[in-house]
Amino acid sequence: MQTATIRWTGAEQFSAKSPSGHTLGFDSDRKSNKGPGAMELILMALGACTATDVVVVLAKKRQKLTGLEVVVAGERAIEPPTVWTKIEILYRLKGHLDEAAVKHAIELSQEKYCSVEAMIKKTASVSYRYEIQKA
Repeated sequence: MQTATIRWTGAEQFSAKSPSGHTLGFDSDRKSNKGPGAMELILMALGACTATDVVVVLAKKRQKLTGLEVVVAGERAIEPPTVWTKIEILYRLKGHLDEAAVKHAIELSQEKYCSVEAMIKKTASVSYRYEIQKA
């Protein structure tokens, strides 16, 4: 079993240590805003998870990816618990890329590989679009 440790550091701030030993600060108070909130990190985790999948799949397809930016936007429920209810993902890719390969890589991430998305889909609708720019 993997274990994360979260320590309260004052006010609504915390220091979290990941199972792999990395430390990250959290701030649940958006007024002081000294670190990301937990729900923000879920959007970031989704972006990192799907970006990793796309990079790996495109490399296996021998596509010449030179840049990737993933923008994840979300809406939350009004009443507690204020879970994510709607997520939109924009993939901005650069390189000499076959559009069918890009679409397939994104679909594999969305439907098979991205574990963060698999969890988020329990409460949120997830949609995506992509833009390809030549290198």
